[in-house]
Amino acid sequence: MGGSTFDDMTQQGVRWTADQVLALAPDVASRTAGSRLGAAGPWSEAGSSGEGVVWGLCEGSGSRPYRTVVDIADASGPAYKCSCLSRKFPCKHALGLLLLWAGDEGAVPRAEVPEWAGQWITGRRGRAERNGTAAPSGPPSGPVDPEAARRRAERRAERVTAGASELEQRLTDLLRGGLATAERSGYGLWEETAARMIDAQAQGLATRVRELGAIPGTGPGWPVRLLEECALLHLLDQGWLRRDRLPEGLAATVRSRIGLPTSAEGPPVRDRWLVLAQYDSADARLTTRRIWLYGTDSRRTALLLSYGAAGRAPELALPVGLALDAELSAYPGTGQSRAALGERFAAPAPTAERPPGTTTARATARYGDALRDDPWLDSVPVTLDRVIPAPDGDSWQLADADEDAALPLTAAACSRPGLWRLVALSGGAPVTVFGECGHRGFTPLAAWPEGPGEVVPLC
Repeated sequence: MGGSTFDDMTQQGVRWTADQVLALAPDVASRTAGSRLGAAGPWSEAGSSGEGVVWGLCEGSGSRPYRTVVDIADASGPAYKCSCLSRKFPCKHALGLLLLWAGDEGAVPRAEVPEWAGQWITGRRGRAERNGTAAPSGPPSGPVDPEAARRRAERRAERVTAGASELEQRLTDLLRGGLATAERSGYGLWEETAARMIDAQAQGLATRVRELGAIPGTGPGWPVRLLEECALLHLLDQGWLRRDRLPEGLAATVRSRIGLPTSAEGPPVRDRWLVLAQYDSADARLTTRRIWLYGTDSRRTALLLSYGAAGRAPELALPVGLALDAELSAYPGTGQSRAALGERFAAPAPTAERPPGTTTARATARYGDALRDDPWLDSVPVTLDRVIPAPDGDSWQLADADEDAALPLTAAACSRPGLWRLVALSGGAPVTVFGECGHRGFTPLAAWPEGPGEVVPLC
């Protein structure tokens, strides 16, 4: 259905689900406010066209209703226009309009596009067509000086090497003094070391150092966890210091883990990509969005990363349950799933397809195999087939319906509301679950019922 038109989709009764609409929300507040506007009450003159346009007038605090229009049929994803003053995209009115369209066909009947909405659609699509054939509108980047680029790369490599050597000495001092000193020293020492790695332009090392500093005193067994993470950090240091002896694929992985910038170099792969999961993680500086895709022809699972400044959602949004006809290019490095999204050939369309599943035993074996290519890998994407969520003491696990085996859920997964959606979907029966499998356990991100049915996002 990846190449279906909007008209085909609506005539067949295939509409977005509420979860797919709410996945577009830039933040929790917008999601909540948009949900309140998803009923017919505040809306008037709402309609939709066979060309992928939805519009409506929403009552607000002013004397005039807000004019809201959404272009769903664009291959690059939905586009929004609203007369409100919100700086969020989509705003709560656009989310409410899409929820109304997704939930009640009668509330958004087929109609002629009004002039105010048609003007915006015509102008926007005209610009898109011109941009598709014209030269880039940005300023010319100018000729690249290969020699200057080489010198900059060498200077950065020297700084990273100095930082890695200093970090090796810090780890040596820690082990000589005993791990118990880590708890007495407090977090300040780790933060100071992380700052030194930032100065060395080794962001990846700085992140791992901060993670080390969060381990001491975190409950029984923390010295063991600290020793394990110190060993992985030492391995990464040594990988960088001896990178000239590594195979190119592993060397590229080391550069990526250190934090050096890289670009997607793999040949573009056009496929029909199923959107399996989308979730955000944030710190004081950055919001990172992870989107998992599965190619129905290539049978490859790929990860898209998108970033937003602190407090702002990343621009890329692909709701779970859609299929995307597009090209992806892989980033270098062994064991890497990350890819870059290239040209899109059709608007994302709902689909009932799902990736093939495997057993819990094979999932753990897949993670073990992946560690040979990337020892610093926290998890791998896996789809489990015919598993049943079941309590396991104070935690939960996914048990194979046909084998005497199970995978424990991660502590984070057990504390999320998505766990109860998974339990409700199963009702004690087998389900198909997509998620991330690693040394901490399994984190479910999406699930399907055993028979026909839509995907249920769990994050």
